[in-house]
Amino acid sequence: MKQSAMFIPTLREVPADAEIRSHQLLIRAGFMRQNASGIYSILPLGKRVLAKVEKIVREEMDRAGSSEMLMPTLQLAELWQESGRWSSYGPELMRFNDRHSREFALGPTHEEVVTSLLRDEVKSYKKLPLNVYQIQTKFRDEKRPRFGLLRGREFIMKDAYSFHATKESLDKTYEDMFEGYRRIFSRCGLDFRAVIADSGAMGGKDTHEFMVLSDIGEDTIAYSDTSDFAANIEMAPVVANYEKSSEDAAELEKVATPDSKTIEDVSKALNIEKEKCIKSLLFKVDEEYVLVLARGDHEINDIKVKNYLEAKDIMLAPANEVKDIIQCEVGSVGPINVKNVKVIADNAVEYIVNGVCGANEDGFHFTGVNPGRDFQADYADLRFIQEGDASPDGEGIIQFARGIEVGHVFKLGTRYSEAMNGTFLDENGRAQPMIMGCYGIGVSRTMAAIAEQYNDENGLVWPKQVAPYDVHVIAVNVKKEEQTEVASALYNTLQDQGYEVLYDDRAERAGVKFADSDLIGLPIRVTVGKQAGEGIVEVKVRKTGESFEAKVEEIPELIEKLLEQ
Repeated sequence: MKQSAMFIPTLREVPADAEIRSHQLLIRAGFMRQNASGIYSILPLGKRVLAKVEKIVREEMDRAGSSEMLMPTLQLAELWQESGRWSSYGPELMRFNDRHSREFALGPTHEEVVTSLLRDEVKSYKKLPLNVYQIQTKFRDEKRPRFGLLRGREFIMKDAYSFHATKESLDKTYEDMFEGYRRIFSRCGLDFRAVIADSGAMGGKDTHEFMVLSDIGEDTIAYSDTSDFAANIEMAPVVANYEKSSEDAAELEKVATPDSKTIEDVSKALNIEKEKCIKSLLFKVDEEYVLVLARGDHEINDIKVKNYLEAKDIMLAPANEVKDIIQCEVGSVGPINVKNVKVIADNAVEYIVNGVCGANEDGFHFTGVNPGRDFQADYADLRFIQEGDASPDGEGIIQFARGIEVGHVFKLGTRYSEAMNGTFLDENGRAQPMIMGCYGIGVSRTMAAIAEQYNDENGLVWPKQVAPYDVHVIAVNVKKEEQTEVASALYNTLQDQGYEVLYDDRAERAGVKFADSDLIGLPIRVTVGKQAGEGIVEVKVRKTGESFEAKVEEIPELIEKLLEQ
């Protein structure tokens, strides 16, 4: 493609609203432009990268046994009402009425649509398993769109759905898709981890997220320093290898703690370690109140609490409700003598000896608190894992990293098929709900994640497998006939040999051309300059910065070798 005929509006200045490198560079290099907050036009160079990512996705989905289709973006409210998500999904669901006052949503995902489709077409176990996917624009009304394509209101996603007669069949497909995802992100050149995750609003169990390692990632990954274990911090289990102090149990005593409303305050006021303090938080869980306890140096993990209680909704009780239920301010809540409230505690609490907790009276705490003697609770793993904890797989210790989620695989089970009557007849002629799996990849987000990992101070540095073009041919001075002749001939030769070539034939200064070339970040640059009449050109490798002169006739073979490297 000749650059003079291509829409590549590059910028020298960093856009004021672009906070991270990928957002800045994709704007500056002319890969995309913002239309509104969280909504972008993907320009020709960006579209070529997306096409490369989509090609990799399609090849691996086909290899995993999934067949491509396309479902409507407009989704009937009735389908979401059947699944129960019309009211529970939240304000991120973009809703509207058509001219006949019928309610619709712009699809953020397609569980309802695909379930309704399969329930009408598949009646027998003989037709299962089935695995279908699509690549399509999705819509979510994010409260705070940010980081360019990493958190937008309109984005391109690959979503796949599998349907099964048995759990064993789902397990097999889940493994196939999991490995397919590994291959996709490896082929895209990404440094990533597959981590244990929470299914969130999607429902289901046994899920993994695929996280691209990045300091600007919005998720925290807990991983072992010596093994392959990795999990989203919300889901990482904690090994209960606590030890109980051998000190004698002290008497329970109520002490005044004026102005001590936090663990930090209480620890200082009573000159006691945070490890001996009992943090007590009142949660509202499916309209019931639950008091959740953790050690003072630990943080309660509401996802673990939700999963332990098998709840649908969970939130911290507002201060006014705490006052109504416990009869004290939040900072004085404790488990002793609390009435009409279920009490659960993280495993570490059970090992506390002579601890401190709120006395359920403003300005007072109990000292000499011993679980089991002074209060009863159900114990479970309810806290966030911390750096330095033992790895759950028994190998190494936990470290943290930040990650960008680019893919997520779920075992949905019968969450949607039961709600929407998606049944089939089994071998005995009995109706059974179809067992489902769901598998998503943020395609546009993957492009941004690649840009986030592959850049330098001069611009983007695309891996060859997703670069918009293989080679950037530059005629330094288009007014020089020998340069344009050599550059044009080289452009045609390389294209004839199957390379994708961007030819900078613009009447621009050399400095502008080189700056744009570095900004765009194609793998190989071939510069046709003053030595064109002698058949000599300069070759530069974008990734390493290595440059050298070569004869024109050597260029095709040289580029083949360089791209193989």
